[in-house]
Amino acid sequence: MKGRPPLAPVMVSFGGNALIRQGQKGTFEEQFANADEACSVIAALSESGSPLIVTHGNGPVVGNIVIRNEAAKAVVAPMPLFIADADSIGGIGFMLQLSIHNHLNKIKSLRTVATLVTQVVVDPDDPAFSNPSKPIGPFYAEREARSIEKEQGWVMKEDSNRGFRRVVPSPRPKKVVEAVVIERLAADGVIVIAAGGGGVPVVEDSFGTLRGVDAVIDKDLSTALLGVEVKARLFIDLTSVEAVYLDYNSPDQRVIGEMSVLEAERCLLEGHFAEGSMRPKIEAAIEFLKGGGEEVVITSPALALEALAGRAGTRIYP
Repeated sequence: MKGRPPLAPVMVSFGGNALIRQGQKGTFEEQFANADEACSVIAALSESGSPLIVTHGNGPVVGNIVIRNEAAKAVVAPMPLFIADADSIGGIGFMLQLSIHNHLNKIKSLRTVATLVTQVVVDPDDPAFSNPSKPIGPFYAEREARSIEKEQGWVMKEDSNRGFRRVVPSPRPKKVVEAVVIERLAADGVIVIAAGGGGVPVVEDSFGTLRGVDAVIDKDLSTALLGVEVKARLFIDLTSVEAVYLDYNSPDQRVIGEMSVLEAERCLLEGHFAEGSMRPKIEAAIEFLKGGGEEVVITSPALALEALAGRAGTRIYP
């Protein structure tokens, strides 16, 4: 593709559930151990010399911050959801940054790593604001979820047969404000952690003034958008499952080893992928590839290197 640098960037994205796994309390020790395990793949990828941009989800973490807000509101003034987004991005970014630094140190790499709190522009008229769909926070049994709905006024929905979670507005990302800065840092060899949690959602007026809004942007869609803006060639989407499946969590479940954009679009139309789970990953893959990307790999952190060698995961191509 014209305009690409000699080494085009590689996007690596961690799901928020890679940091707080189902059944865990979400202590710092648990989150850091999970981050450290996931980040070992970044050090291995760094040896290729390609510019690396790392993104991550924040669903469980930002949900816990909101719960702390509610629990302490009589003592400490609660912050808006977009500030909770920024808080989670800083905290998660620190854990990933520390873990990546230590893994780079083990292999005597001279590359550095930095976290950039990233603003992502959304449309204030996006219909998502009237139809919350993005899961955040812990999982609940249905009875407990219905009780929370009545007590807190939150919207609770079932999440991919794994339990009920709070859902919040998830508008589509339109522009990554710091894309040029991210591209320059990555080109200079810095491993950049950016667009965490999908970025902090902001709206932009006709004068270019930004204002934060209460929402959580899907990190896969933001990663795809950022990947197109920095002209990345590869998008590695690391999640809690080993690959993409048809009829997931059913007796007929079957893995997809590879598929084209056309096949991915057909599967979306047939309703194979759940909203708030695999569907946005497939949508993001399609947008990235249609925007000039060359390959998307979806797998778990443990199988990332195997997937890149074609021995695991799911590969999606133009």
